[in-house]
Amino acid sequence: MSHNTLILNLFFFNPQGDYRFSWRHPDAPEKAVFTLKYYADLARKAEAATLDAIFVADHTGVWDSVPSGLTHYANARLEPLTLLSALAAVTDNIGLMATASTSWIELYNLARYFASLDFLSHGRASWNIVTSWLEEEAANFGLDQIPRHDNRYQRAGEFIDVVTRLWDSWEDDALLFDKQSGLFADNAHIHHLNHQGDFFKVRGPLNVPRPPQGHPVLVQAGSSEAGKHLAATWADMHFVFIKSIEQGLAYREEMNQRLVKLGRKPEHFKIIAGVLPVVVNSEAEKAERQQLNAQLMSDQMAIDLLSSYLKRDLSQYPRDHPLPPLPDEDSFNGIRTTLQLIRDYDPSLTILELGRLLLQSSDSWLVIGSAQEVADTLIRIYRSGAADGFNLMFPLLPGDFERFTEQVVPLLKASGVMKMQYAPGTLREKLGLPVPENRFAASSQTRHT
Repeated sequence: MSHNTLILNLFFFNPQGDYRFSWRHPDAPEKAVFTLKYYADLARKAEAATLDAIFVADHTGVWDSVPSGLTHYANARLEPLTLLSALAAVTDNIGLMATASTSWIELYNLARYFASLDFLSHGRASWNIVTSWLEEEAANFGLDQIPRHDNRYQRAGEFIDVVTRLWDSWEDDALLFDKQSGLFADNAHIHHLNHQGDFFKVRGPLNVPRPPQGHPVLVQAGSSEAGKHLAATWADMHFVFIKSIEQGLAYREEMNQRLVKLGRKPEHFKIIAGVLPVVVNSEAEKAERQQLNAQLMSDQMAIDLLSSYLKRDLSQYPRDHPLPPLPDEDSFNGIRTTLQLIRDYDPSLTILELGRLLLQSSDSWLVIGSAQEVADTLIRIYRSGAADGFNLMFPLLPGDFERFTEQVVPLLKASGVMKMQYAPGTLREKLGLPVPENRFAASSQTRHT
């Protein structure tokens, strides 16, 4: 089993594109982003281009605790599992990745949702694991504040362990449908978890048989120490932000060492870098794009975003001055990966300059140029070994996506780095990932040998 071609995922952060101001673009869709047709059209085009998956990011709250967030940030969005279940019916091969938080969704329900999506899609489901950091989300689930960072990740580790054992609670041969004897299933091959841990108490078994993939593909983003440990322990695919091939190679080496220590094979761990691919056909068009971006951004949006990331109201500080002292990472309860990103910027940048950079998803690698230039950059990164593929974070949907599929994809295919057609089988099989061993079946086998 092998997968030696570029992995490409169509990534949705905001429905109109990856910039927080994408909704303001003259060509951006409006209420269409709450219709199935909008996403079905994109999904069919992504599948026609043989992209590997549709990746739907998510929040479970409205971003409005910062001074004026609600008025200018388009973060209303459809629930990902509902959306991807609908897209499963209008596609045949493309993977379906949904973000779901270990902080808010009931563990048993989440295991059941993804098992169900895996059956409905014939083995194309994937769970993007997040732990959540927004106070607005916590307030929607009865909490006065976000749990501490380390606590969130410890809880997430136990959460994933129990979810995967719920998926394993039915062995593959448990279902009998023996109409003569009246036996629906073999009880000896269906298992109670009787789990009682630090955070969860779950009896099991799941009331859905083991998913077609064994486990839906597990994806994790987050490069804090706790995030990297969680990814190395559980993830099949790790979503990262890199700015250079050298940085990507160093990151891969670090993750490979972690994987080996945990007894995992590095080739079964796919590193996916975030990129913003923008096809422009002239320097004039490039300048025009950049000028329009500057017009669509608002200063208040920039300061609100930076305030949210740093969990501090920056509107009280002069916006033309550098940031006040940053919080210590060990005590910081937000996204530590983003805190480090902000720390890595030139310290002379003003609050406004930094906020405007972050508005343009500057933690992702901007790849702007002609179709050939975009293709060459992606090929170079991939062939270097810095990444196994990319989350395509288009600034404007559907326009940037359509230019990419029409102009860049043929070049990637002609170069041999991108598959010409889908391989048969589940998403795991298409990606060259092994089917996880059923831990109940393995322990039962051990007892009987």
